[in-house]
Amino acid sequence: MAPEEGGLGRKITIGVCVMEKKVFSAPMAQILERLEAFGEFEIICFGDKVIVEDSIESWPLCDCLIAFYSSGYPLEKAEAYAALRKPFLVNELEQQHLLHDRRKVYERLEMFGIPVPRYALVNREVPCQELDYFVEEDDFVEVHGMRFWKPFVEKPVDGDDHSIMIYYPSSAGGGMKELFRKIGNRSSEFHPEVRRVRREGSYIYEEFMPTGGTDVKVYTVGSEYAHAEARKSPVVDGVVMRNPDGKEVRYPVLLTPTEKQMAREVCIAFRQAVCGFDLLRCEGRSYVCDVNGWSFVKNSHKYYDDAACVLRKMFLDAKAPHLSSTIPPILPWKVNEPIQPCEGLTRQGSGIIGTFGQSEELRCVIAVIRHGDRTPKQKVKLKVTEERLLNLMLKYNGGRPRSETKLKSAVQLQDLLDATRMLVPRTRTGRESDSEAEDFEHAEKLRQVKAVLEEGGHFSGIYRKVQLKPLKWVKVQRSNGEGEEERPIEALMVLKYGGVLTHAGRKQAEELGRYFRNNMYPGEGTGLLRLHSTYRHDLKIYSSDEGRVQMSAAAFAKGLLDLEGPLTPILVSLVSKDSSMLDGLDNASIEMEAAKARLNEIITSSVKPENGNGLSEFPWMVDGAGLPSNAFQLLPKLVQLTKKVTEQVKLLVMDEDEKLSSTGSYDVIPPYDQAKALGKTIIDVDRIAAGLPCGSEGFLLMFARWRKLERDLYIERKERYDITQIPDVYDSCKYDLLHNAHLNLEGLDELFKIAQLLADGVIPNEYGINPMQKLKIGSKIARRLLGKLLIDLRNTREEAIGVAELKNNQDEHTKPTKAAKDDTDYQLKPQTKNDDGRRSSTTSEKSMDQDDDDDKETKYRLDPKYANVRTPERHVRTRLYFTSESHIHSLMNVIRYCNLDESLQGEDSLVCHSALERLYNTKELDYMSYIVLRMFENTEVPLEDPKRFRIEMTFSRGADLSPLEVVHLHSPEVIHTHTCTQTHRHTHARTFSSIL
Repeated sequence: MAPEEGGLGRKITIGVCVMEKKVFSAPMAQILERLEAFGEFEIICFGDKVIVEDSIESWPLCDCLIAFYSSGYPLEKAEAYAALRKPFLVNELEQQHLLHDRRKVYERLEMFGIPVPRYALVNREVPCQELDYFVEEDDFVEVHGMRFWKPFVEKPVDGDDHSIMIYYPSSAGGGMKELFRKIGNRSSEFHPEVRRVRREGSYIYEEFMPTGGTDVKVYTVGSEYAHAEARKSPVVDGVVMRNPDGKEVRYPVLLTPTEKQMAREVCIAFRQAVCGFDLLRCEGRSYVCDVNGWSFVKNSHKYYDDAACVLRKMFLDAKAPHLSSTIPPILPWKVNEPIQPCEGLTRQGSGIIGTFGQSEELRCVIAVIRHGDRTPKQKVKLKVTEERLLNLMLKYNGGRPRSETKLKSAVQLQDLLDATRMLVPRTRTGRESDSEAEDFEHAEKLRQVKAVLEEGGHFSGIYRKVQLKPLKWVKVQRSNGEGEEERPIEALMVLKYGGVLTHAGRKQAEELGRYFRNNMYPGEGTGLLRLHSTYRHDLKIYSSDEGRVQMSAAAFAKGLLDLEGPLTPILVSLVSKDSSMLDGLDNASIEMEAAKARLNEIITSSVKPENGNGLSEFPWMVDGAGLPSNAFQLLPKLVQLTKKVTEQVKLLVMDEDEKLSSTGSYDVIPPYDQAKALGKTIIDVDRIAAGLPCGSEGFLLMFARWRKLERDLYIERKERYDITQIPDVYDSCKYDLLHNAHLNLEGLDELFKIAQLLADGVIPNEYGINPMQKLKIGSKIARRLLGKLLIDLRNTREEAIGVAELKNNQDEHTKPTKAAKDDTDYQLKPQTKNDDGRRSSTTSEKSMDQDDDDDKETKYRLDPKYANVRTPERHVRTRLYFTSESHIHSLMNVIRYCNLDESLQGEDSLVCHSALERLYNTKELDYMSYIVLRMFENTEVPLEDPKRFRIEMTFSRGADLSPLEVVHLHSPEVIHTHTCTQTHRHTHARTFSSIL
């Protein structure tokens, strides 16, 4: 069956024994045409009738056989034919049975040392079979002792069943996303109400691997050739990105050397020369999560050329090794190949400030952003002695009488709610004696705890915080009579709630994401999406641990990338939590307490503060800068109006109580539903129409909020004002004016004006009374964040220099060796250190540890050989850091005043004088306020010139919205004013780093 000696005999016959639907597909047709064009092969297509109906003895004879399974294909019949005729098989047939069982696929991958996600098998012989080794709880499943916390993936063991589920944790809103084969423009569907896993069959449970919203598909042709393409992952929003021709948008990406070896091992493990498999890139490592068997790339003429050449060599080596398999200088089909269009791309310059030269290109966008509008943060503290609550504490702390307990999960919170319901009296009694007053106060706090848990919206998922701390113990006889043991008799319950992102906050974040998309990147509004879809946009989003911050980040990403659907899948897929970098004030707690004490002195004293910095010509250098001159005179009016508002809310509570008593609604016990409450995205019109507070806050919780402010703002027993409560009074005023204007609380607008005047002075000074103190506190709070920003800037600059040097080498016609080529293919990474090996001395060791973290970041590099893009080397890095007001103040203070540090005396400020004055006049850093650093590279300036790189800083005070100016107060629109504060026009990356 081989050609005759000398190659003068008949052609090598290639049998194509596959279903006609596959034969006539565009990729197969393109490759078979190319093989025929070589003139060495005869292609014989068997056809469906022959394959399905005829006996194998009558099938055509061939030297080489292309045969693979698809729907309706008789694989066993093809195996019998191969055993009878013994042709050369491109893909072996027996091993294709493995691909129909995901268990066998994973087993085979592990056998060959190919990394797979952590997984476990649940095998059922009959549907809904109960298994003693399988346990399901609210936020995890456990299989043979292996625990998989949500989010986790559930796959049917049947490889032909493409209904794959992802289950999300209640901390992110819960729910399930079903992945399926593309139907129209959808590839997945989110089901917020589904939280329990399937039990109809056998499944694989595996750890969810966050890949930054991108999947990679690898296509092999033989063990030495692998082509990879990236696409938008279906786990994000389920919308398939399609080009104008209606085809899914995929772009070729480079494989690392490790991934190339993995591709080779997959080919060998399954004995499938032409094979496709799915690759997950997560935290710097790669994993194979599925093997598909025979697969071809679509719509890539370069790939068709490569595949035909590799298959030709494979066939010749197998059946005519004496013939040369050297590729001819001109491929025989090249003359007929259509010319591929190459789309242009707008050059990248600033989208906000000025017009820059065409040679200047954007290299990175780094933004630190505050969360969106939220409900006021609240806390309830009460001492409990009730047996039910003490037993609950012991239940969840392992029976340790002196150990603190934290209640987080839905089950724990339901237990607490059940216990509280049993303890809350159904009616309110009056107060006659001091002891009765204490009992009344205790009952009211229990009622508040119950209301918080029942409302759910304030206390769901990522917004839950309950602590039980033992205070007193006694020794009691053990139940078995053997000795004594300790039992708690009193504990402190601390319930934190509120701080939930509102429907307005989600809208603000999404709108700001759209603003960034249209203004921070080039291309007349499409520049970012174009970069992102072609994998020349390296996006990472980080968030603190707070729920409102995480959801703000997800909503922003939705607007930035033009995504659709709910926020939960977006949050889990695209947002990484880093609480150590973006949370907490502990590092500067002592200094902040000192600042607040000094602030209290300034406000309550009639003595005018002195300027200890010797720079009196600058108003922001004075201690307590920004405080109103009559601050102390405003405090009594603030207290009076707070009492007035509190009394009005108290009357609303009493009215509500009367209605509840008359209808018997106290007997209604609503189920505790965290995720459903968290999923609210619009205003509850019915509640507003009924005269109830917006959101899920009832009058009882609203009254508790105002009563606490009234008590804490002015302590009558000591005749002392607590100025630290001023920001909270302002917060509550603003919230109720925006969301509860329909309640028409008299005096609230006047209270807001006074609170705002005081808060505009108090809040900035809590982070330092003067610039030196602001710098010290800011550097402590934002230390890790500052270190990460410097790493981002350094990596961007070094990557850009590496690309420029490579381009210069190519322009000089220097041809790299294969090893060097591998380096330029993928190892051109931004993690290279400076030539002298030095790092910024002011960056902490802990911050430098983030350099290692950056190595774990998943990177995608467009493969220039296959990409239909004019400038495949262009690459923009985006790093988004979502945090709270404290970090925005801290970062801004460091940027403004870093030149005042002793080690940098004499240096110019990073921010010019006019910008410093503008920032001084900007009092409030409102919701969605942000600081953006953008680095530009001037490609016409020599590489060694420090002016090649320029950094531009943009600042916005956020949703600059006065509730007194809004007509529709229950549905506020966001008005962003962008204060563009530019650093010195040629502040270079190196200089910027050394100053910070």
